[in-house]
Amino acid sequence: MAIAQRLDLRQSQTLIMTPQLQQAIKLLQLSNLDLATYVDAEIERNPLLERDDAPQQSGATGDGAEPADGAPPPAPSDTTGTDRLTASDTWSDSDPPLDADFDNVWSEADMAGAAPPQHADWGTARTAAGADDGEALWERTLSSGASLRDFLLSQVNEEFADPVDRVIGAHLVDQIDECGYLAGEAEAIAATLGCTESRLEAVLARMQRFDPPGIFARSLKECLAIQLGELNRLDPAMACLLDNLDLLARRDHAQLRARCGVDDEDLHDMIAEIRALSPKPALAFADDVAQPVTPDILMRPNPAGGWIVELNSDTLPRVLVNRRYYATVSSGTRTKTDRDYLSDCLASANWLAKALHQRATTILKVATEIVQQQTLFFGQGVQHLRPLVLRDIAEAIGMHESTVSRVTSNKYMATPRGIYELKYFFTAAIGGTDGAEAHSAEAVRFRIKSLIDAEPPAAILSDDRIVEILRGEGIDIARRTVAKYRETMRIPSSVQRRRDKAMWS
Repeated sequence: MAIAQRLDLRQSQTLIMTPQLQQAIKLLQLSNLDLATYVDAEIERNPLLERDDAPQQSGATGDGAEPADGAPPPAPSDTTGTDRLTASDTWSDSDPPLDADFDNVWSEADMAGAAPPQHADWGTARTAAGADDGEALWERTLSSGASLRDFLLSQVNEEFADPVDRVIGAHLVDQIDECGYLAGEAEAIAATLGCTESRLEAVLARMQRFDPPGIFARSLKECLAIQLGELNRLDPAMACLLDNLDLLARRDHAQLRARCGVDDEDLHDMIAEIRALSPKPALAFADDVAQPVTPDILMRPNPAGGWIVELNSDTLPRVLVNRRYYATVSSGTRTKTDRDYLSDCLASANWLAKALHQRATTILKVATEIVQQQTLFFGQGVQHLRPLVLRDIAEAIGMHESTVSRVTSNKYMATPRGIYELKYFFTAAIGGTDGAEAHSAEAVRFRIKSLIDAEPPAAILSDDRIVEILRGEGIDIARRTVAKYRETMRIPSSVQRRRDKAMWS
């Protein structure tokens, strides 16, 4: 075969991922906090972008059964010189409104009065809310209590008069972890401080009597022993119980009775005393305020039947493209570099607004279809959660599975049954007996827990017995699957449950 050069013409199809397309895909999977951070960075970088802080008067809604009352909002006015391009407004007159694909409508009546009045100053707010309510606002503010470190350092200053001991104590305070246990070996800490290990141990022994009881312990056993010593309950039998915490964790009460030399009643009382102690004494000073999840989608019953699904306007970034500023600046530009820069800023601002709008539209599509698929769950409870996979939603709304996966990541929906991540509604299917309808894995787990919670102490259900009951209810499930679900819910085996209920009954 001769080697020669030749020119061929071939035709093929490829997908080119432009940087803007990649960024649009990335926006889909961002949480509301991450998206707000991204938009803030874009506003700081692009002089034509501004944040729209005006209260939103309408919200995008989608009805899982029937359209809600209302009409699309009017297009933004061009008289101000600033285009309002938000995640919930339409992009242009040529693009379809949000309700074009899945019967979503805008409802000004639903959103009327939702935004609180904006008061100019504190005095106006007190006048509007009333003097009593205004004064109560101070009581509802978060207080900053004393930290555990400050509390322990105050005890160090009161306990030790020797400056060296105070330095050692202050260093030990900085060595405890979030649970109150002393991190690090005594030998290494003594070497760091340049003192003898015996002096360090002496200081530590005195600090282990500090409040809260159990602080500065180096293990769970020592933590419990310190607390029992404060209560004068560290007798030989209790010390033996602390030496066999592994048996207590396995609920091997027969071995514990033999090793501690006590009867059933005494062991019962000893275990009750252990349960009353705090295994993590520092958690009493945990002053971290739990931050509630802010839902991206709001869901409520429709008086006409079905459900109303709408985007949470508080989580939608609202941006403005200042075309008046663009016209003013562009008219005075003299160099091609300046004109290119302004053109890039305008194109980037327009693209961001369109991407935010598309993101909101896609989220609402997916959420509306999830509500339609899981109507029985919202109406009757978790036992009616139906099996659902990404492919079911993707086929229903005409999107790719990867797009649905990105949309449901880090997105939450507020429902009448609580706040759920969108991923929660996707569960595996467990087949039904004799070709019956499949069941959701989450619903089966709920049923297993219900059976175990209702079992009497005299008739503990084994995994095999649970399989028989479920198959009688039309759920075809294997014993190992029951055991796996039980373990994921941290439910002990039938043997351990029998011991526990016999012990505490």
